[in-house]
Amino acid sequence: MSIKKKLSMFFTLLVLCILLANNTLHYIRSKNRLIEFNKKEITLVTEEIAYEVENSKNSASYMENRMAQELRTASIAIQDSLPADYHDVSNDQLKRLAKKLMISHITLLAPAGDDIIGVKSSDPKEINMSTKEWGYWYTSFRQLLSQQTITTKKGVTLPHFWSGPIEVASSNPNHIDKWGYYYDGSTNYIIDPYFRDRHVLDFEKRFGPTNVMNRFTENLEGVLELTVFNPKNFGKRNQNVYLNGNKYIKIKDQPIWYGTYTYRNTERDKKSIQEVLKTGKSQSYLAEINHKKVLKTLVPIKEKNTPAYVIGVVYDYGLIEKELQQELIKHLLLSLPFIFIVLIISFVFSTSITRPIKHIMEHVNQIAKGNFGKVLNVRRKDELGGLVANINHLSHFLKTYVDDLKKSQEESEYHAYHDFLTGLPNRRYFKEELNRRLIESKEKSIRHVAVLFMDIDRFKDINDTLGHSKGDQLIQLIANRIKECLPPANSFLTRQGGDEFVILFSDFTPEEVKCITEKIIAYVQQPCYIDNDEVFVSISSGLSFYPEHSTNLDTLITYADVAMYASKRQGGSKVSIYHDSLNQKQAEKVHIETRLRKAIQKGDIDVYYQPKIEAHRNVITGVEALVRWNDAELGFVSPEVFIPIAEETGLIQSLWEVVMRKACSQVSKWNKERNEKMTLAVNFSPRQFQDPIVLVNEIQHFLSLHRFDPTWFEMEITESTLLMNAEETIKALHLLKKYGISISIDDFGTGYSSLSYLRKLPIDCLKIDRSFIQDIQEDYSNSEIAQAIISLSQSLKLQVIAEGVEEEYQKAFLMENGCDHMQGYLFSKPLAAKDFEAAFLNS
Repeated sequence: MSIKKKLSMFFTLLVLCILLANNTLHYIRSKNRLIEFNKKEITLVTEEIAYEVENSKNSASYMENRMAQELRTASIAIQDSLPADYHDVSNDQLKRLAKKLMISHITLLAPAGDDIIGVKSSDPKEINMSTKEWGYWYTSFRQLLSQQTITTKKGVTLPHFWSGPIEVASSNPNHIDKWGYYYDGSTNYIIDPYFRDRHVLDFEKRFGPTNVMNRFTENLEGVLELTVFNPKNFGKRNQNVYLNGNKYIKIKDQPIWYGTYTYRNTERDKKSIQEVLKTGKSQSYLAEINHKKVLKTLVPIKEKNTPAYVIGVVYDYGLIEKELQQELIKHLLLSLPFIFIVLIISFVFSTSITRPIKHIMEHVNQIAKGNFGKVLNVRRKDELGGLVANINHLSHFLKTYVDDLKKSQEESEYHAYHDFLTGLPNRRYFKEELNRRLIESKEKSIRHVAVLFMDIDRFKDINDTLGHSKGDQLIQLIANRIKECLPPANSFLTRQGGDEFVILFSDFTPEEVKCITEKIIAYVQQPCYIDNDEVFVSISSGLSFYPEHSTNLDTLITYADVAMYASKRQGGSKVSIYHDSLNQKQAEKVHIETRLRKAIQKGDIDVYYQPKIEAHRNVITGVEALVRWNDAELGFVSPEVFIPIAEETGLIQSLWEVVMRKACSQVSKWNKERNEKMTLAVNFSPRQFQDPIVLVNEIQHFLSLHRFDPTWFEMEITESTLLMNAEETIKALHLLKKYGISISIDDFGTGYSSLSYLRKLPIDCLKIDRSFIQDIQEDYSNSEIAQAIISLSQSLKLQVIAEGVEEEYQKAFLMENGCDHMQGYLFSKPLAAKDFEAAFLNS
């Protein structure tokens, strides 16, 4: 679409949106006015109906009294016309007499045992009718026969006479009657004249609210139905009365007192009726009832001395919607001329703007087709003139840009399939190449395809020590060494990322591939010189073969990876060929991890204590807390098995927290009873120093929680820990030292044994590794390393402790050379807290 059309369309749509917004606001205002008018109309209607209902109640009371008086007069006339014994009266005689007196029926009631029954009647259904279960009616009959004053509050009481309220006839529930009962003792029966149906209901038609309600529904447009609800019983189960074999509902218990209920929505209306009675406020809701959208309003009416009731008004909401639609259409039609005028004006305006743009556009189209260098001359000094100048410059430099773009695309495509650091094919390229060779092996019957997975041992430690820049140089150097060892054909070297390399071999025997791999391992082990640093590295490798191990591409890579980790577990710097037991070992490792996780959660981890002895005095100066795990399923699991798994899976922190909680609590308890306090030594994993400052806070938290004096606490770390995040680790150790904690280097002599960190770090103690102690013979041969470490400690003014002391001559050698602090099986193996107390604290 052209700019000219867009401008015209934009202004037209803008005006259209304004008009639509205005019409929408008008629609909302009109809707609110109509609804407000409807509410006022409903208020007037309900007030009128409520007024008529109250008038009806007052009139009904008056008319019931008048009807009662008429029935008493009729009773006296009946008494004068009939013999005193009901046996002498016939039913036909009663029919004639009722017609003569202009009443509906006459019934004679007489006692029968403990009941009062209808003995004669102009209504056959009244004969033999029992009244024993009529409640206060039966009580009134008894009082009448006993010549007592009627105590019933309902109805009308006159001399020798009582008239019950208008009610459904229990002998024939299809009728509504007004009864009178007369007895003065001159007869053996109660005279019961009564009016039925028309005589009773004519009054309701004349004076009740029904006429007004019908007038509203017939003459007031939109009012579909009016209903007066009995809130006590509406929506509930009918309160049926069962008398004389008939079932009916009393007038006062009927759910609808006046009007109709054809627009039924019982459940919703029931809830709304209870709500409006509770709040005293009207409620309205929209609903689809009887295929018509209606607005139903429920209005509570509460008058003094009368039961509350609810008036329901059903309004045809379609009338409101129809009026709103007509109003909206009228405003929309009025908007059309404005839109047409705006469209014409915007068209003229856009034409004057877009004509010069058309020439610029033609020039840009030429550039788009590759016709660079053409200059467009436009004699304008406004924004369009500046645009033309910029387009001319763009045309001049566009060819250079396109050439650079092509070159960049070629480089991007190269880097998508090659490692940026080494230039080797990457993981994506490797998978495609492996897939291609697997297909080729099937088609050309190539004997073997091998996947060799290689990983540099301890590369992270080297990288953290030397820095990432030198780490990258080391990766490049090793990549070149691997490349030099590979045969020129049928081998494909890739870098998977980090310190991982994968090599693909095809058409080599397993023996040949293994021979090449061992050659690579040997070459990589030669010293690497990076700037002024001499670095020694090794590489672990894993092999998998197609089709012996798998025919699936991803599975072959996975199996080679599993075999490589098997090499690492065996000390590294070797090649392992995949076999099924490796997967089994991996499964066992996962199983141990699962059981360990549950043991930590359930608190099934134990802490054992091995004493530290000062040999000269032969006294305990401290204990080392050692974690132990005896699983219900696996039995006793060696720390050498589960601690590496905990470190690898991240459970080491939870395991450490268990040891800290139990050990701090236990040793603190022991120290309360001792004059010479015991120190507590706890081992720390290198992985815990990934965030050293957090670790410091956690140690302080545990010691504070158990009121454990920091001067009693000793942190044992390995030499490899010092290579982890070195700067932050050193900062954390200084904080702990300042806090009062002692720091020991565990297994000293088995790691890097760098003298520089012994001078820099706040170290208090060196622990001679057990392997050096166990090497000492009875004639003190093989003791040179242990003696050197003791001398080093003394020169650096560090405390020294020997672990793994098992023989008396080892103890003697250590004491002779100035190492008084020892631990080992010669003194005690690690003991549970209870056993430790029995062995050392209760004596």
